[in-house]
Amino acid sequence: MTTHSNTPAGWYADPQGTPNLLRYWDGAQWTEHTNPGQVPQQQGAGGGSAWELNVSRTPDPAKVQQQVQHQAGVSPTVYGGGTLFTEPVLVVNQKAKLIELVNEYSVFDQQGRTLGSVVEVGQSTAKKVLRFVSSVDQFLTHKLEVRDAQGQPHLVLTRPAKFIKSKVLVHRANGEPLGEIVQQNAFGKIKFGFMYNGQQIGAIKAENWRAWNFAIVDHTDTEIARITKTWEGLAKTMFTTADNYVLQIHRQLQDPLLSMVVASALTVDTALKQDSRGFG
Repeated sequence: MTTHSNTPAGWYADPQGTPNLLRYWDGAQWTEHTNPGQVPQQQGAGGGSAWELNVSRTPDPAKVQQQVQHQAGVSPTVYGGGTLFTEPVLVVNQKAKLIELVNEYSVFDQQGRTLGSVVEVGQSTAKKVLRFVSSVDQFLTHKLEVRDAQGQPHLVLTRPAKFIKSKVLVHRANGEPLGEIVQQNAFGKIKFGFMYNGQQIGAIKAENWRAWNFAIVDHTDTEIARITKTWEGLAKTMFTTADNYVLQIHRQLQDPLLSMVVASALTVDTALKQDSRGFG
């Protein structure tokens, strides 16, 4: 594709001609951000695979509001700045797929407005084949891009292959490291620590052994946010691996803690992906 200054920012076929590779055009120049896939039908499309069976429906703001208020029990609160890092409530809903080879999540505010997305990137064809024929997700490395509503990457979250405990490396889109989210135990109520420059600045604490609901605390063990898993519906629970979460931030936070809190809500599903499904 020939690009000009009036070409809108978005994902386009790699100008170097690399097959099945998209590259992000920021409106003025090509960036280093790439994503495997075909040319999307619309800007901001994710990294889904043609092998997948996507059964997600068009997002319904009314259902998102019900998810926040009735399922997560979060009362309507003051609106933020309309971005991933300025809203006090984030709704993270995984795209429902009967066959899932690429992890994808949509992120909304408490009113159901789209704030961004989380898309798995960097998977080879061999890795997709392995995911298709087996259940070995926890033994594979996963790399996620956190994008705003315009498709611009803001964070890169990498969960290296794990055996028992998970770890998520948090970087800005330009590669600057922000910290690590490190699982601290394998049995009982799961706990993750937020590590920054070798110091723990906060933690995520599961409130039950199934690790569905989490309290997020700062370095003084004071709760600053909460992650609540919400009911995704009988059909999605039985036939897909899609999970939905609501993040409520209780007060204004500064980086790096803010980015770590947001990152934790967007990666908790990938970090803890359950092999068995259940209802409670």
